[in-house]
Amino acid sequence: MTDLHTARISASRSGNARRVPLGRIFLYLALTAGAIVMIAPFVWMLMTALKTNAEVSTFSWLPKEFHWENFVEAMNVAPFLQYMRNSLFIAVGETVVTVALSTMAGYALAKLPLRGSRTLLNYFIVLLMVPFQIILVPLFLIVKSVPLFGGNDLFGAGGTGWLDSWWGLIIPLAAGPMYTFLARQFYVSLPAELADAARVDGVGEFGIFFRIMTPLIKPALITMIVFQVEAAWNAFLWPLMITSSDELRPLQLGLAVFSQNPASIQWPYLMAGTALAALPMIVLFVVAQRQFVQGMANTGLKG
Repeated sequence: MTDLHTARISASRSGNARRVPLGRIFLYLALTAGAIVMIAPFVWMLMTALKTNAEVSTFSWLPKEFHWENFVEAMNVAPFLQYMRNSLFIAVGETVVTVALSTMAGYALAKLPLRGSRTLLNYFIVLLMVPFQIILVPLFLIVKSVPLFGGNDLFGAGGTGWLDSWWGLIIPLAAGPMYTFLARQFYVSLPAELADAARVDGVGEFGIFFRIMTPLIKPALITMIVFQVEAAWNAFLWPLMITSSDELRPLQLGLAVFSQNPASIQWPYLMAGTALAALPMIVLFVVAQRQFVQGMANTGLKG
């Protein structure tokens, strides 16, 4: 009798364990639907890249025949390797400057006894709400008036400054306020005893920052790198404004080659180039996904 009762209890428990709550089923269905909505544009892009120009005009998901040569021909129509090198150089340059300046500023706001640090932090938070389009024209005028560059005199007049140069492509868009705020939030979460012990051992402030504190905020560093590389890789408006030579043209401007004439846009080549441009960012996010999610989850832990 006891064995039969025990068997019934075990069967009841296993049945409860197998029973999935109704709310979780709806959650899975909603997440699946959201994933399909997010993936659908990428699938359409790939399918369009494999069609002929005539097939694009008749809406259909699958091409009659897969034209893989579209990717090769898209690379030959424009100097895509040069555009990709330019975008890579801009992304690496902006990211290095951003990580260096933002981490130093974040550490100073979080750990150094600076007068007015709270006011500076509030200033960075306010800057987060300023759209880039508002500062676009002032930033252009500043870049054009950089002294002693591009034929300018000491007062920034007479030349082009940093226009159509690597300086103008990299420096103005590096070290945004979001990255300083992100770094500051992670430095605040670190115990002050680590820095105090290092000071007792005779380590300087820069050594504490570089050798002790910064290695402990790896998720924040990965998050800044992913955000900045993605922003620099996909930049279009700012390079369009300040560049005039094809040698400095980044990848997103290079894609405009296929859509210069609205009446005859080469959709297969455009989608093939777009797919090739999106691939490095997809790989970057997949590789850094775990640290990136951890960094975003811990951003607002402490004020």
